Amino acid sequence: MTWTLGFAEIDGGMLAAVGGKGANLGVLTNAGLPVPPGFCITTDAYRRVAGDDHTKARDQILNAEIPPEIAEEITKAYEALGENIPVAVRSSATAEDLPFASFAGQQDTYLNIIGAQAVLEATRHCWASLWTERAVSYRATNGIDDNTVQLAVVIQQMVQSDVAGVMFTANPVTGRRHQYVIDASPGLGEAVVSGAVNPDHFVVTDHEITERRLGDKRIVIRSRPDGGTEQFEQDSTDPCLTDDQIKALAKLGEATENHYDSPQDTEWAIENGKLWLTQARPITTLYPLPEPTPSDPRAYFSFSVAQGLYRPITPSGLAALRLIASSVSENIVGYHVRDQFEGPPMFVVAGQRVFIDATIPIRSAVGRAIVPKVLGVMEARSGRVLKGLFDDPRFSLKYKSRAKFVRRLIKVAFKFGIPSRILRSIANPDAAHRYAAKVGERLEATTRLPEPATIQQRVEHVRKVLYDAFPVVPTVFPAALAGFAMLGLARKLTGTADVQEVLRGLPHNITTEMDLELWQIAKRIRANDEARALFLDTPPEQLKDRELPDVGIDEFLRKWGHRAVAEIDLGLPRWADDPTHILGVLANYLRLDNPDLAPDVQFARGAAEAEAAIDRLVGKARVKWLARFALGRARRLIGLREMPKYYLIVALGAARRQLARVGEELAAAGRIAHADDVFFLDFREMLGADDLRSVISARRAAYELEMRRRRLPRVLLSDGTEPEALAQAPATDGLLGTPASAGTVTGIARVVLDPVGAHLEPGEILVAPSTDPGWTPLFLTAGGLVMEMGGSNSHGAVVAREYGIPAVVGVPDATHRIITGQTITVDGATGAVTQQQPG
Repeated sequence: MTWTLGFAEIDGGMLAAVGGKGANLGVLTNAGLPVPPGFCITTDAYRRVAGDDHTKARDQILNAEIPPEIAEEITKAYEALGENIPVAVRSSATAEDLPFASFAGQQDTYLNIIGAQAVLEATRHCWASLWTERAVSYRATNGIDDNTVQLAVVIQQMVQSDVAGVMFTANPVTGRRHQYVIDASPGLGEAVVSGAVNPDHFVVTDHEITERRLGDKRIVIRSRPDGGTEQFEQDSTDPCLTDDQIKALAKLGEATENHYDSPQDTEWAIENGKLWLTQARPITTLYPLPEPTPSDPRAYFSFSVAQGLYRPITPSGLAALRLIASSVSENIVGYHVRDQFEGPPMFVVAGQRVFIDATIPIRSAVGRAIVPKVLGVMEARSGRVLKGLFDDPRFSLKYKSRAKFVRRLIKVAFKFGIPSRILRSIANPDAAHRYAAKVGERLEATTRLPEPATIQQRVEHVRKVLYDAFPVVPTVFPAALAGFAMLGLARKLTGTADVQEVLRGLPHNITTEMDLELWQIAKRIRANDEARALFLDTPPEQLKDRELPDVGIDEFLRKWGHRAVAEIDLGLPRWADDPTHILGVLANYLRLDNPDLAPDVQFARGAAEAEAAIDRLVGKARVKWLARFALGRARRLIGLREMPKYYLIVALGAARRQLARVGEELAAAGRIAHADDVFFLDFREMLGADDLRSVISARRAAYELEMRRRRLPRVLLSDGTEPEALAQAPATDGLLGTPASAGTVTGIARVVLDPVGAHLEPGEILVAPSTDPGWTPLFLTAGGLVMEMGGSNSHGAVVAREYGIPAVVGVPDATHRIITGQTITVDGATGAVTQQQPG
């Protein structure tokens, strides 16, 4: 069951609480559901016995007498059920059923307990199980303070089941809601719950049994007449449930979910043909759905994951992205947005992350032609998942005409002068670079706000800066597009599909320039004995508070301080706010002793190899002068592809500075507790007059819970299904992904989930979920790169090629399947990652 306790609320649920002197007893009510009679014990008396020493708590509880007044109440409640009624004595703790830790089975349950004294003893053991080694270890692993956890004991009349098991009211593997997944076996449900038996498996979808798989059901657990349980083996090939019983279970699951208003993980039992619900708890592993739930099937593509942003986005970060999305919709696509602060209909939030409603694209002929190709080079795994939906009848082809899309594309192209900009960039790359620089200067000018300014003026300024930022993209990107066009022409002229080698050591890449400037600072630190010792001996989080030698760090932060890890989230600190990451990277650079591996040397070597590759490719071409021209233009222009996003980050950095000032004023006015709490508000809330401290506290707690979510869907359907979970991965002895940067390297793997404070020894192979520009300083000393996300032209792949390090991207579950310290081989040409077996 789920219970409300006297000292804490566990779940809310099927209880009618009654008072007591020493314990708070809850009488379980059926709330219209077939729940066995019983009661709930809630008291903190056991904590007083346990004391503060958690290593001795269990023994102290087991050896102490239960306070007489509590023992009396438990006895009275038990005897009210009947004379020597067999009962189940179950534990339920406040730390259970969390989004990141279910705690299922961490505390003890006792079945078929008979007699008041036995019930008291089982209750004592339930309390003591809060401090078993496994429970304490589990809490420590999940960062839960032992002092915050409390436990209730629920006593239910025993159901002497003929058949029992578990039922999920949503598919726990695929996420699909209202799909009832049932495991069943003869005897008590403990055989199924504990995993001791291979049960019968049934799935009910839309009131029909859509899957059935019979287990051997070899182990059966039954109650003993004198109390306790016993198990024995049997041979059984027949199903243990009839079709009517399976459908009745699904109906019970639906009623239970409706009662709690959330998908449930239930336990059930059938005794003499009567169905009982013995336990219900929320399913904690399901990914949240967008709200409100649409009536027709929708497919959502994870923009967050595609950007390499696994963590949730702050409320202010979401507010900023909604404004930018509104600008894209109105200025690029040509669709009016009813409320710019809410964003266009295609902008969807689920689990505090951004999704894009891709339903119309995958149901249109144009979308089916474009989306897989675009994602193939950006985020290949997502592209494959979306392509797999083309055969789903719910997403059948609906919009067959391409004429409307072509007309709109032509309109946008000429609105921003894209064709002429492409031609001018090819004709004069230097002019294209000068133009890009002027665009940046104009953008910087528009981000400045005269002082003094009110809160209203600052928020309106932020709105305008963010809304006006995206139209910069189609004015700058055509130059990079021209470079890619020249690269495509070179492929045709040379008859060579793979010309990526010419992009090594690529000039005019804003991110590469930043990384190499950071390396120059490291060289200055290395040349200064005092500075070198300080950086090597002091943790980065302490370095930021020390007076540092004048080696150019302040200048670097003035120029690049608006950048950050996960920088598309306006709510996260920039390097200028917290330089810990940069200082840690500099310390890592100092450990690089081989001069041949120095980043600037490798970059220059890559550029030389690219020029040599051009010579080889030109030798294959029929029209040699045109091939050399095309490859030369590609090298001079493609580096600008980073510039559009960089300018968006400049705008986000400027907006963050203004919101920081708003936060100072709101904190001074007492509306928020701390200035940085402002980043847990949206723009409208900043302009109100309410006290927002409780709102922010709740949002911070929800944000911290989402930070612990381990698995994110790349594509999510509106019924909760994660299509990638439906696909069967091909059998392989190693790991396979998308080739991203040619070359082979064997080295020690370093799994890094967060680059801030990460330690990467020179030559180690970086294994990461994904990367954005905030990660790239780590690339300078990495021997290779393996990423779970990305395609051949995703950010990490591009930078890896420019630095000349072998890279494979789009490797499923790489950060879980590869272990730090393991020797692996990365083949950037085939996409294979081979793990060396120990011994």
